[in-house]
Amino acid sequence: MMKYKLKTYSFENLLVWQKSRVLAKEIYEITSTFPKEELFGMTSQMRRCSISIPSNLAEGSSRRTNKDKARFTEIAFGSGLELLNQLIIALDLNYIEESKYLEIRIKLQEVTFLLDALQKAQLKQE
Repeated sequence: MMKYKLKTYSFENLLVWQKSRVLAKEIYEITSTFPKEELFGMTSQMRRCSISIPSNLAEGSSRRTNKDKARFTEIAFGSGLELLNQLIIALDLNYIEESKYLEIRIKLQEVTFLLDALQKAQLKQE
């Protein structure tokens, strides 16, 4: 097998991207236990939201201006809040236990705090 030196893109160095990637994996794991009738409902929606966070950070990193980058960070933040809403509803429907809800909510809170700080820093640089 040939070894290649892979380029590391700027978004890969962001702590918020790294943490949101871990969060997305956890959302995939917990939603795999949701009822089968939710496959195209809440399961799909929560997975899309969780993937949207690191994906928007990656896409935003390709933008030339900090204002454009901040817009993608804002979209990622919105996806985080949408995910929080769905997490609360999943708890209400007893799809997840309260302890798992709290564990994920704390991780999501950390991601949204980091997103907020990143967006503020991006807008300050304009």
